[in-house]
This record gives sequence, C-alpha cells and structure tokens, in this order.
Amino acid sequence: MRRIPITMPQLGESIAEATIMRLEFQAGDAVPLDQEVMEVETQKAVMTVTTPCAGRLLGWTCEIGVSYPVGAVLGHLEVTEEDALRAGLAPETPSEAAKSEDDSARSHFAIDASQQVHENRKVEPTLSGLPVPANATGASYISPRMRARMAELGLNASDLSSVAGSGAGGRVTVEDFEAFIRKLDEHRMTPASPMRIAVADSMRRSWVRPLATVGSPVALDAMLNHRKQHPEPRPGPALYIIRALAIALAENTAVAGRLIGDRIVHPQAIDIGFAVEVDDGVLVPVIQKVDQRPLNEMIEYYNDLVARARTRKLPPEARGQGIATVTNFGTFGIVWATPIPLPEQNLVLGLGAGRKKPVWDDATGQFTPVTEAELTLSFDHRVLDGGAAGRLLSRVSALLQNPETL
Repeated sequence: MRRIPITMPQLGESIAEATIMRLEFQAGDAVPLDQEVMEVETQKAVMTVTTPCAGRLLGWTCEIGVSYPVGAVLGHLEVTEEDALRAGLAPETPSEAAKSEDDSARSHFAIDASQQVHENRKVEPTLSGLPVPANATGASYISPRMRARMAELGLNASDLSSVAGSGAGGRVTVEDFEAFIRKLDEHRMTPASPMRIAVADSMRRSWVRPLATVGSPVALDAMLNHRKQHPEPRPGPALYIIRALAIALAENTAVAGRLIGDRIVHPQAIDIGFAVEVDDGVLVPVIQKVDQRPLNEMIEYYNDLVARARTRKLPPEARGQGIATVTNFGTFGIVWATPIPLPEQNLVLGLGAGRKKPVWDDATGQFTPVTEAELTLSFDHRVLDGGAAGRLLSRVSALLQNPETL
C-alpha cells in the first residue's frame, strides 16, 4: 500500500490560501477517485477539494476554520500502487517508500505549524497568483517603531483613520496608537469574514487613484416595454445595461483601458462583471466577450451566475478579471450612488431606482410621464475626463432606447 497526501490545490489564479469549512469524511472511510472530500472558502467563493486517487482516508492534518496556503498537506490517503498509477501518479521510489513508512510512525493528525495559517491572520489581497500587501494609506506618517507594532497586530494605516494624533502636525504617535488599542477592548468586537476583508482590501487599493463620478438620467420605458413583451425567462435590467455598456466599450476600447506609465493599455476582450450581494460582501461574476453575445443568449447564463454567486460557487470562467462592472443599486431603492471601480478596472456603471417623472414632450407640447433612473459612471480620472465619461453615458443611454438591437 502507498500513502499519498491530499493538498490544498490552486483554486484560482489569484488565490494564495483557503479556509477549511467542512470535512466530508473521517479517518478509515473509503474514498472514491475525484470525490469531494472537503469544502473550503477563499476570498472569492466557496469551493470543494477532491481526492487525487481512490483509497482509504488515514486522517486529516487540518482543522475546520483554519486557513492553509496552496500546496499545504491537508490529509493522507492509503492507496494501492495500481490505483496510484491509474490516477497518473508517478511510481514510488524506494526512498519515498521509506520516508512514507517513517512518516506513518508519527501521528497522522499533527498539524504542521509551518503550513498552518491561524484564524486571526490578516488575509492579504493577491495579484498574479502571488500575495501582495494592500499598501493602504491612512496616517500621513508612520514611524518604524509604530509600523512594527502594527505589523505585530495585523493592522494597516487605514485602521488608524479615526485616531487623533497628538504629535507634531497631528502625527499619530506610538502612545496615541497604544491608547487606541486599549480603548478597543471596551467595545464589542466580532471577527471579520474573509469576504469582508477581501472587499476592504480591494477598496483600499482602488482608492489610491483619483476617482470621479458623473451621472445622467436615462429613460427606461423602452427597456421595460421590451422586457414585458419578452418570453420567459426575461432579461433583468442589469443585463440590458451590461450589454449596452459592452457595445459602447467595443466601439472605443481606450475608454476601458488602464494607464500604465505613459501608455494606455487597451483590453483584449470586452468581459463585463456585475455586482451580486452575498453574505457580508459583494461578488462580481464576469461574463466574457459580452459584445459578441446577443442579449437573448445571455439570459439563462446570467441568471445561473446570480444563483451561483449567492451560494459562492462560481464557475472558473466567471471568476476572471473583467474590464468594467455594472451594479444595479436601484434594487435597494437607491437613486444615486458613487460606486468604486475594482483595482484592476477603471469603470463601474451604476443604475439607480426607476421613478415616474413628468418630462416635456416637444412633439405634443405637454408633459408626459416617463420612467427615469439615474445612470452613474465612476472612473479613473487619469484615463477619462468628464467629456469622455459623459459621451459614454450618452451612448449607453441611446442603446437602451433601442433594446431590440441589444
């Protein structure tokens, strides 16, 4: 018999670790090939880990509620050499067999402290598969001594935004910081979820850019009439906006570009994300190549992504990076908002709540009732100015007046 590890897989390009949520098997259980043996939570979704080979579970070396990095050993299987070879594992060498026997003499349930990530560890945002710090800016100056103390407690500069500094020029001193920490103990505190920490880190990284928001009213009657006459399943308002934005961006890709140094990097594909509220945060599923997919072809896929996002089980193709995001904050009764673009994007388009308003009609010479909503565009002001942002809003609005062409 052969002993092989169950390891934390690479669950996404930018995922560095995951938290164990549930274990499906116990020591001694027979486990088939590709069986889902545990459920884990990342910053983006809830996913499962499967077995690399059929065998008998010897035991777990992980704990529920604890985060582990990619590649960490989570447990061990006892398998036959035939099953191992059938699963594509390399034949075991004599030295590996001796090491396996030596390891089996120890407890299978001991947790390797070098691989364990404790519950109170700060979850760091990731970029290109490697963990990177958020580099948030809260206090204007942080001394090396205080920075070391903050690192010890897992805090960053943004956490000091409410601290009144007593130093020169309002600088936050170590004494101010320690008084702030002692004061926190008087309050009720609960741990932030990985989702909430991920959203916070994302927003801090976004805020290092000069962001601006413009808005314009858009008539929704044509879209609502088209939706009313559409057979089931009917497209939601956000899907109309997603499709209209994709067409507008495909006509001028520089609008969705990113400023890197002295060059505008144009997107290679018009992949649009949309915000879905989930427990303690927001997920942004991405629909790929929206400019090439007619509205009717995306309805069922969009509805499926909404349902999957609410259970935090998005498919891999929907967890990529889009070039812009659409958020329908009107579903919460919000008329106007200034949403913040994701760090890797420079655009987020928001739709407010629709309301009946009297609008002057030159053709009839009288006011007529029109359903209007505020369309807002938040953007990186280094890439866009007010004129370009306004033209993009106008183009999206014009496309919505002819929904049959979407």
